[in-house]
Amino acid sequence: MQIALFQPDIPQNTGTLLRLCACLGMAAHIIEPAGFPVSDRHFRRAGMDYLDHVSITRHVSWTTFEEWRAAQGYRLLLFTTKGATDYRDFHYQTSDILLFGRESAGVTDAVVEAADARLVIPINAGLRSLNVAMTAAMAAGEALRQIRNPASPIV
Repeated sequence: MQIALFQPDIPQNTGTLLRLCACLGMAAHIIEPAGFPVSDRHFRRAGMDYLDHVSITRHVSWTTFEEWRAAQGYRLLLFTTKGATDYRDFHYQTSDILLFGRESAGVTDAVVEAADARLVIPINAGLRSLNVAMTAAMAAGEALRQIRNPASPIV
């Protein structure tokens, strides 16, 4: 199970997500261009000393990420407010990559089309979205729960 960030633009969120990956033992991917340098103090502050404990792969573009993913045979699960499937009803696999879009603009149409599934975390009507780091934590928690307890029913 891995987490990928598509062109993240808020360093604090990215640092928090990398900390999450370190704590949960998940590899992380940053699909460039990011909206900040990895030397950004906000990024470092949010990631703290956890950045030394996470496997981070930086992909210079969406195309290079997709080429890498295709070669590995990983399934791509896009978390989006426009998703059709409730993330709790989806059946996760260990080879999945959980993909989260840019905070300010989401993802491109090419990314939407490439996704093997488009998942949504339902929120109250009239509200736009959850913070991307919160979304990733919820998604990772549900995915890992299912994988670590494959016999437990989804309710």
